[in-house]
Amino acid sequence: MSMERYVYPFSAIVGQDRMKLALILNAIHPAIGGVLIRGEKGTGKSTAVRALARLLPEQTVVSDCPYHCDPDASEALCPDCRERIGRGETLPRARRRMRVVELPINASEDRVVGAIDIEAAIKSGERRFEPGVLAEANRNILYVDEVNLLDDHLVDVLLDAAAMGVNVVEREGVSVWHPARFILVGTMNPEEGDLRPQLLDRFGLTVDVEGIKDIGQRVEIVERREEWEEDPSGFSERYLDEDSTIGRRIAEAIPRFHLIKVPVAVLRSLAELNVSLQVDGHRADLVGRKAAQALAAYRGEPEVGLVQINEVADMVLAHRVKGGSQRDLGDLGQALANLSRASR
Repeated sequence: MSMERYVYPFSAIVGQDRMKLALILNAIHPAIGGVLIRGEKGTGKSTAVRALARLLPEQTVVSDCPYHCDPDASEALCPDCRERIGRGETLPRARRRMRVVELPINASEDRVVGAIDIEAAIKSGERRFEPGVLAEANRNILYVDEVNLLDDHLVDVLLDAAAMGVNVVEREGVSVWHPARFILVGTMNPEEGDLRPQLLDRFGLTVDVEGIKDIGQRVEIVERREEWEEDPSGFSERYLDEDSTIGRRIAEAIPRFHLIKVPVAVLRSLAELNVSLQVDGHRADLVGRKAAQALAAYRGEPEVGLVQINEVADMVLAHRVKGGSQRDLGDLGQALANLSRASR
């Protein structure tokens, strides 16, 4: 039986709990800024991303729109859909699942952002635009493998679009824009080179993964994989209830996110933590708040406390602690230990 129709179940992935949590938090609130997963090959990174997509709620889309616009979100429509509504048209609807859109290796800038036909614009004044990867990624998951090997400019473009929710393309005085709201997931092997600190900081969360050392878990990984390869349908059925529960909790957490309260005292503790670690700028404060809110929403808790801040802090701060040296990471560990004691 072909396995192409099946995706390895999210709940069947052994270990890697921090990676799975970081993906779930970004699925609940993509404005967290995505997640960068650092680690060696063969640790389940791409498997987890594809499995997550199968758990997320279906979406209503404009069926013939290349950007998969939401017909009920007028503020997020592309220019073409807005123009059609302005002409009195009713936008055709369809239902679909979120997809994982992979950035091709060695993709050009035009392939990523899209290409404007300058000749047509000059000769006839007509704007012809060939949508790129960012258009395809709108309202999907954008998966960028080996992000550290991309040209810095392309990484900047991806992070700009992720932060603004819009892709703007300008060529020879001609400008085109379209919505580009997506869950950004980047992976990298640090042994093959690192990202510049300025780019690293712009990822909302970072998780470091490595091969599992526990013998029992390693055996379990092999056994589960073999079972899935032999009978993907039956194996998936075994984890259907667990996956469905995770998917339901994500779907419920998305609208609940904005109802989660964050007391000023908790924000002060978060700020004090970041100041004590000499973290530059304010992005860590903003991301820390959003990640903690998403965690509370996922767990059905009405407000953020120090417990939630402590649980997401390492993902928020591991790539922002100055230098990333052993001493600095030791400082982070001590600061989190102090915060953990304060939360009890």
